[in-house]
Amino acid sequence: MAQLGAQSGAQSRPGNGRKTRIVMKFGGTSVANIERINAVAARVKREVDAGHEVAVVVSAMSGHTNQLVAWCSEISPMHDAREYDTVVASGEQVTAGLTAIALQTLGVNARSWLGWQMPMLTNDAHGKARIMSIDAEGFEKRFAQGQVAVVAGFQGIGPDNRITTLGRGGSDTSAVALAAALKADRCDIFTDVDGVYTTDPRIVAKARKLDKVTYEEMLEMASLGAKVLQIRSVEMAMKHGVRVQVLSSFEDKPGTLVVNEDEIMEQELVSGIAYSRDEAKITLVAVPDRPGVAASIFGPLSDANINVDMIVQNVSEDGKNTDMTFTVSKGDFERAKQVLTGKQNSLNFRTLISDSNVVKVSVIGVGMRSHAGIAQRMFRALAEKGINIQVISTSEIKISVLVAEEYTELAVRALHTAYGLDAE
Repeated sequence: MAQLGAQSGAQSRPGNGRKTRIVMKFGGTSVANIERINAVAARVKREVDAGHEVAVVVSAMSGHTNQLVAWCSEISPMHDAREYDTVVASGEQVTAGLTAIALQTLGVNARSWLGWQMPMLTNDAHGKARIMSIDAEGFEKRFAQGQVAVVAGFQGIGPDNRITTLGRGGSDTSAVALAAALKADRCDIFTDVDGVYTTDPRIVAKARKLDKVTYEEMLEMASLGAKVLQIRSVEMAMKHGVRVQVLSSFEDKPGTLVVNEDEIMEQELVSGIAYSRDEAKITLVAVPDRPGVAASIFGPLSDANINVDMIVQNVSEDGKNTDMTFTVSKGDFERAKQVLTGKQNSLNFRTLISDSNVVKVSVIGVGMRSHAGIAQRMFRALAEKGINIQVISTSEIKISVLVAEEYTELAVRALHTAYGLDAE
């Protein structure tokens, strides 16, 4: 049984002259109806006819999971998470069966697999389960027989033999995990975009598609608003050395490879500009400036499962009081304010100021490690457009700023041009 140890990807599968092994994952828009499922089957058949060993991972048909979630909430807003998983996992089961039938109709030897049949073992965190191991032996035997495995993504089986789901977008994680367990040469993620771009093409017409991007850059892009790949799938690909390719389901053209940094010969200074509208800013005014004050503020938020992102503490002039500014997701905004307001007496801050009309804009690139002046270029470009920076945070390959939401498109365009990312 594959335990998904680090660096268990394609490089460790021995044998010269062996067949190329590919995991192909198709998202909801790719399997939205019978016509699209037939198109998916035809695409898979091409790989089979080329002599490749293929496993297919499918999502639920577009909109189907939303309907299942709505039904659960309609019956009971406080529903049993285990039964919720039983219901919402059924969408992928339908798609897997239909895709197998479509392949068989084309003369391809195929069968469907559900999470419990592999099995894909997870922990018991229903609704957001983590994959613990995958038993790949059954697939090896089927590959030897020339059979295509069609796997229901997003689902697994917990320690209590109950169906679990991996969270929204979990089919990406299913596919990468399966690719790691099978030591596949590549994991192809088919979606409604044809690759990873330097920024959102809907905002910047001159955005360029990247031929290759590093795991670290893709991870930052995914966490900062780019919705091409689920964050957990990128983390898993980086951990296990799985080469991931993002491709369009609707166009037959090259995509973007997500790979190790050493596979990219000439690394650009900056690879992309990302933005996230899912930000809200909270400032606690006149907080006592003493040791432990940050823990007393962020401890209750952590206890309420509220994630805090950008944090700035002002220097107090009198040594007595300071202001603390931080961001949370818009989904946690009201709850965060409620938690903090309820503890105002013990935290002893003067007032709480909040603003949900903000956006986080980020510059990302592994080339930033070895070059100076990246931040200065960002600040100058924004200043020239009259955009005020409210909060700044940095990491080794990223600089993020918080600005007023009304400046989102202007900021993204200005930075895209400033770093020479515009297509000619």
